[in-house]
Amino acid sequence: MAIPGMLCDASLWSDVVFPDGHEVHHLALTKPDIGELANDALSSVSGPFVLVGLSLGAIVGFEVLRRAPERVAGFCAMSTNAGAPRSEQYTAWHAMGELITDGRFADVVEQTLPGMFDVPDPPEALAGRYRSMAQAVGPGAARAQLTAQATRADAFGWLRNSGCPSVVLYGTRDRLCPPDFHRSIAGAMPGARLRELSGAGHLLPWQRPHAVSSALRDLLREAERARQPDTGAPPPASSSLVRTPSPHSTTDLK
Repeated sequence: MAIPGMLCDASLWSDVVFPDGHEVHHLALTKPDIGELANDALSSVSGPFVLVGLSLGAIVGFEVLRRAPERVAGFCAMSTNAGAPRSEQYTAWHAMGELITDGRFADVVEQTLPGMFDVPDPPEALAGRYRSMAQAVGPGAARAQLTAQATRADAFGWLRNSGCPSVVLYGTRDRLCPPDFHRSIAGAMPGARLRELSGAGHLLPWQRPHAVSSALRDLLREAERARQPDTGAPPPASSSLVRTPSPHSTTDLK
Protein backbone atom coordinates (compact mmCIF):
# COMPACT_ATOMS: atom_id res chain seq x y z
CA MET A 1 0.00 0.00 0.00
CA ALA A 2 1.32 3.43 -0.98
CA ILE A 3 0.11 6.44 1.01
CA PRO A 4 1.07 9.91 -0.22
CA GLY A 5 1.70 13.08 1.72
CA MET A 6 -0.41 16.17 2.12
CA LEU A 7 -1.50 17.74 -1.18
CA CYS A 8 -0.18 14.64 -2.95
CA ASP A 9 -1.96 11.84 -4.77
CA ALA A 10 -1.00 8.60 -6.50
CA SER A 11 1.02 10.54 -9.08
CA LEU A 12 3.60 11.07 -6.34
CA TRP A 13 4.74 7.49 -7.04
CA SER A 14 4.66 7.66 -10.84
CA ASP A 15 8.46 7.62 -11.18
CA VAL A 16 8.93 4.78 -8.68
CA VAL A 17 9.30 1.25 -9.99
CA PHE A 18 7.43 -0.95 -7.56
CA PRO A 19 8.57 -4.59 -7.28
CA ASP A 20 7.20 -6.77 -10.06
CA GLY A 21 4.23 -9.00 -9.45
CA HIS A 22 2.60 -7.08 -6.63
CA GLU A 23 -0.57 -5.08 -6.85
CA VAL A 24 -0.11 -1.55 -5.52
CA HIS A 25 -3.03 -0.05 -3.64
CA HIS A 26 -3.09 3.74 -3.36
CA LEU A 27 -4.86 5.36 -0.42
CA ALA A 28 -6.35 8.84 -0.90
CA LEU A 29 -6.23 11.05 2.18
CA THR A 30 -9.76 12.41 2.38
CA LYS A 31 -10.74 11.90 6.04
CA PRO A 32 -10.19 14.55 8.75
CA ASP A 33 -8.77 12.15 11.34
CA ILE A 34 -5.59 10.03 11.46
CA GLY A 35 -7.46 7.13 13.05
CA GLU A 36 -10.09 7.13 10.30
CA LEU A 37 -7.37 7.16 7.66
CA ALA A 38 -5.64 4.23 9.35
CA ASN A 39 -8.93 2.34 9.35
CA ASP A 40 -9.32 3.10 5.64
CA ALA A 41 -5.89 1.60 5.02
CA LEU A 42 -6.65 -1.54 7.01
CA SER A 43 -10.07 -2.09 5.46
CA SER A 44 -8.96 -1.57 1.86
CA VAL A 45 -6.84 -4.75 1.72
CA SER A 46 -6.92 -8.16 3.34
CA GLY A 47 -4.10 -10.05 4.97
CA PRO A 48 -0.55 -8.80 5.62
CA PHE A 49 0.78 -6.00 3.46
CA VAL A 50 3.81 -3.79 3.00
CA LEU A 51 3.14 -0.11 3.65
CA VAL A 52 5.09 2.79 2.19
CA GLY A 53 4.20 6.31 3.26
CA LEU A 54 5.58 9.78 2.74
CA SER A 55 5.11 12.59 5.24
CA LEU A 56 1.43 12.52 6.31
CA GLY A 57 1.17 9.11 4.64
CA ALA A 58 3.85 7.73 6.94
CA ILE A 59 2.08 9.29 9.94
CA VAL A 60 -1.02 7.32 8.92
CA GLY A 61 1.28 4.30 8.68
CA PHE A 62 2.46 4.83 12.25
CA GLU A 63 -1.17 4.64 13.38
CA VAL A 64 -1.71 1.49 11.31
CA LEU A 65 1.24 -0.04 13.15
CA ARG A 66 -0.33 0.89 16.47
CA ARG A 67 -3.72 -0.58 15.63
CA ALA A 68 -2.75 -3.72 13.76
CA PRO A 69 0.99 -4.48 13.88
CA GLU A 70 0.34 -8.06 12.81
CA ARG A 71 -1.01 -6.81 9.47
CA VAL A 72 2.13 -4.86 8.52
CA ALA A 73 4.70 -7.17 6.92
CA GLY A 74 7.07 -4.33 6.07
CA PHE A 75 7.13 -0.57 6.52
CA CYS A 76 8.87 2.23 4.63
CA ALA A 77 8.65 5.71 6.15
CA MET A 78 10.06 8.69 4.31
CA SER A 79 10.15 12.47 4.74
CA THR A 80 8.14 12.38 7.94
CA ASN A 81 7.81 13.16 11.63
CA ALA A 82 6.73 10.80 14.40
CA GLY A 83 6.36 13.51 17.02
CA ALA A 84 3.23 15.28 18.22
CA PRO A 85 2.25 18.55 16.53
CA ARG A 86 3.97 21.70 17.73
CA SER A 87 2.09 24.88 18.61
CA GLU A 88 3.36 26.74 15.55
CA GLN A 89 2.10 23.91 13.35
CA TYR A 90 -1.43 24.20 14.75
CA THR A 91 -1.28 27.93 13.99
CA ALA A 92 -0.07 27.37 10.43
CA TRP A 93 -2.66 24.67 9.70
CA HIS A 94 -5.46 26.87 11.01
CA ALA A 95 -4.31 29.77 8.83
CA MET A 96 -4.18 27.52 5.76
CA GLY A 97 -7.67 26.25 6.53
CA GLU A 98 -8.92 29.83 6.67
CA LEU A 99 -7.38 30.55 3.27
CA ILE A 100 -9.13 27.52 1.79
CA THR A 101 -12.43 28.61 3.31
CA ASP A 102 -11.91 32.02 1.72
CA GLY A 103 -11.45 30.43 -1.71
CA ARG A 104 -7.69 30.93 -1.75
CA PHE A 105 -6.55 27.35 -2.13
CA ALA A 106 -3.98 28.38 -4.75
CA ASP A 107 -2.31 30.53 -2.08
CA VAL A 108 -2.01 27.47 0.17
CA VAL A 109 -0.35 25.54 -2.65
CA GLU A 110 2.14 28.37 -3.15
CA GLN A 111 2.87 28.55 0.57
CA THR A 112 3.69 24.85 0.72
CA LEU A 113 5.67 24.63 -2.52
CA PRO A 114 9.05 25.95 -1.20
CA GLY A 115 9.24 23.14 1.34
CA MET A 116 8.73 20.35 -1.15
CA PHE A 117 12.15 20.35 -2.78
CA ASP A 118 15.80 20.84 -1.94
CA VAL A 119 15.63 24.55 -2.82
CA PRO A 120 12.79 27.02 -2.14
CA ASP A 121 12.64 28.04 -5.81
CA PRO A 122 12.70 24.71 -7.68
CA PRO A 123 12.86 24.46 -11.48
CA GLU A 124 9.57 25.34 -13.09
CA ALA A 125 9.09 21.76 -14.31
CA LEU A 126 9.04 20.50 -10.72
CA ALA A 127 7.06 23.46 -9.40
CA GLY A 128 4.44 23.06 -12.12
CA ARG A 129 4.22 19.35 -11.48
CA TYR A 130 3.59 19.97 -7.78
CA ARG A 131 0.97 22.64 -8.47
CA SER A 132 -0.88 20.29 -10.83
CA MET A 133 -0.86 17.45 -8.31
CA ALA A 134 -2.07 19.70 -5.50
CA GLN A 135 -4.87 21.10 -7.64
CA ALA A 136 -5.92 17.54 -8.48
CA VAL A 137 -6.13 16.81 -4.74
CA GLY A 138 -8.33 19.89 -4.39
CA PRO A 139 -9.42 22.17 -1.55
CA GLY A 140 -11.88 19.73 0.04
CA ALA A 141 -9.34 16.98 0.58
CA ALA A 142 -6.72 19.56 1.56
CA ARG A 143 -8.97 20.90 4.31
CA ALA A 144 -9.54 17.36 5.58
CA GLN A 145 -5.79 16.73 5.58
CA LEU A 146 -5.12 19.86 7.61
CA THR A 147 -7.68 18.72 10.17
CA ALA A 148 -6.19 15.23 10.23
CA GLN A 149 -2.72 16.64 10.88
CA ALA A 150 -3.99 18.14 14.12
CA THR A 151 -5.28 14.73 15.34
CA ARG A 152 -1.95 12.95 15.21
CA ALA A 153 -0.07 11.94 18.34
CA ASP A 154 3.51 11.16 19.34
CA ALA A 155 4.15 7.74 17.81
CA PHE A 156 7.46 6.84 19.43
CA GLY A 157 5.86 4.79 22.19
CA TRP A 158 4.45 2.17 19.85
CA LEU A 159 7.19 2.39 17.23
CA ARG A 160 9.50 0.87 19.85
CA ASN A 161 7.29 -2.22 19.80
CA SER A 162 7.23 -2.63 16.02
CA GLY A 163 8.63 -5.91 14.78
CA CYS A 164 8.38 -5.81 10.99
CA PRO A 165 11.25 -5.09 8.60
CA SER A 166 11.46 -1.33 8.22
CA VAL A 167 13.40 1.31 6.31
CA VAL A 168 13.45 5.05 6.94
CA LEU A 169 14.40 7.34 4.04
CA TYR A 170 15.26 11.01 4.23
CA GLY A 171 16.73 13.74 2.11
CA THR A 172 19.60 15.71 3.57
CA ARG A 173 17.99 18.95 2.34
CA ASP A 174 14.47 18.28 3.57
CA ARG A 175 13.56 21.46 5.44
CA LEU A 176 10.11 20.25 6.53
CA CYS A 177 11.31 17.01 8.09
CA PRO A 178 15.06 17.32 8.70
CA PRO A 179 17.50 14.43 9.15
CA ASP A 180 17.24 14.35 12.96
CA PHE A 181 13.55 13.45 12.70
CA HIS A 182 14.44 10.34 10.74
CA ARG A 183 17.35 9.33 12.91
CA SER A 184 14.97 9.39 15.87
CA ILE A 185 12.38 7.29 14.02
CA ALA A 186 14.93 4.69 12.91
CA GLY A 187 16.40 4.63 16.40
CA ALA A 188 13.00 3.88 17.89
CA MET A 189 12.11 1.03 15.50
CA PRO A 190 13.98 -2.21 16.31
CA GLY A 191 16.18 -3.21 13.40
CA ALA A 192 15.07 -0.36 11.11
CA ARG A 193 17.50 0.64 8.37
CA LEU A 194 18.20 4.33 7.83
CA ARG A 195 18.95 5.56 4.30
CA GLU A 196 20.24 9.05 3.63
CA LEU A 197 19.62 10.53 0.18
CA SER A 198 22.17 13.26 -0.26
CA GLY A 199 20.97 16.60 -1.62
CA ALA A 200 17.31 15.59 -1.82
CA GLY A 201 14.36 17.51 -0.42
CA HIS A 202 10.94 16.41 0.80
CA LEU A 203 9.41 14.75 -2.27
CA LEU A 204 11.86 11.86 -2.52
CA PRO A 205 9.82 9.82 -5.05
CA TRP A 206 10.28 12.63 -7.57
CA GLN A 207 13.82 13.67 -6.69
CA ARG A 208 15.31 10.22 -6.01
CA PRO A 209 12.98 7.66 -7.65
CA HIS A 210 15.76 5.11 -8.26
CA ALA A 211 16.82 5.15 -4.61
CA VAL A 212 13.21 4.80 -3.46
CA SER A 213 12.65 1.93 -5.91
CA SER A 214 15.78 0.17 -4.65
CA ALA A 215 14.75 0.60 -1.01
CA LEU A 216 11.34 -0.93 -1.73
CA ARG A 217 12.87 -3.93 -3.51
CA ASP A 218 15.13 -4.53 -0.52
CA LEU A 219 12.23 -4.14 1.89
CA LEU A 220 10.10 -6.67 0.00
CA ARG A 221 12.94 -9.18 0.14
CA GLU A 222 13.32 -8.62 3.88
CA ALA A 223 9.58 -9.03 4.38
CA GLU A 224 9.66 -12.29 2.45
CA ARG A 225 12.51 -13.66 4.52
CA ALA A 226 10.81 -12.61 7.76
CA ARG A 227 7.65 -14.52 6.83
CA GLN A 228 9.42 -17.71 5.75
CA PRO A 229 8.99 -20.61 8.21
CA ASP A 230 12.18 -21.19 10.18
CA THR A 231 12.98 -24.67 8.93
CA GLY A 232 16.73 -24.29 8.98
CA ALA A 233 16.82 -24.57 5.19
CA PRO A 234 16.83 -21.76 2.61
CA PRO A 235 13.56 -21.09 0.78
CA PRO A 236 13.20 -22.74 -2.62
CA ALA A 237 14.58 -20.76 -5.53
CA SER A 238 11.11 -20.24 -7.00
CA SER A 239 9.80 -18.66 -3.81
CA SER A 240 10.06 -14.91 -4.21
CA LEU A 241 7.86 -12.21 -2.78
CA VAL A 242 8.97 -9.96 -5.62
CA ARG A 243 8.78 -12.22 -8.64
CA THR A 244 6.30 -15.04 -8.08
CA PRO A 245 2.93 -13.88 -6.77
CA SER A 246 0.24 -16.50 -6.33
CA PRO A 247 -3.25 -16.79 -4.82
CA HIS A 248 -1.51 -18.10 -1.71
CA SER A 249 1.05 -15.29 -1.43
CA THR A 250 1.33 -14.12 2.16
CA THR A 251 2.47 -10.57 1.52
CA ASP A 252 1.73 -7.94 -1.11
CA LEU A 253 2.92 -4.43 -1.75
CA LYS A 254 -0.54 -2.98 -1.37
